[in-house]
Amino acid sequence: MCGCTHSTQDQALHSEVGPSPSAAPTSTLAPRKMPKSIAISKQLASIEALRKGSDLEKAMATFALTFRNSSDPDGKLGKTTARNLLHSQFGGFTEGQETKPKYRQILSELEEHMENKLDFEDFMILLLSVTVMSDLLQNIWSTK
Repeated sequence: MCGCTHSTQDQALHSEVGPSPSAAPTSTLAPRKMPKSIAISKQLASIEALRKGSDLEKAMATFALTFRNSSDPDGKLGKTTARNLLHSQFGGFTEGQETKPKYRQILSELEEHMENKLDFEDFMILLLSVTVMSDLLQNIWSTK
């Protein structure tokens, strides 16, 4: 979707080898070790490397776990799932943005490029794009 290095490498890998219908996901970004029904906070607590992790490391792990818990068996998100995550898990950043041209452009691009599903990198770019244009970010910046 974004043409970034990771997306290009994934596409090259899949086009050279050819996906096997029964193959496990090849992406290291979406491993399937924890069941989806376990709360994110419990999943974070079970990751030894994060016990002494910084807030930023835990935030990134939360993004990764949320993506992984919502992705399909191939480690990808469909547009309906991505849109639902934006509203259910990122509502503070999307609320009240519906009339903004930039927000409508982001959602339009999501719709246009969704013949391919979102991988983790594309999901993070989507979240970052919404964050940067949101009113909530402006409120965060003005907090003392």
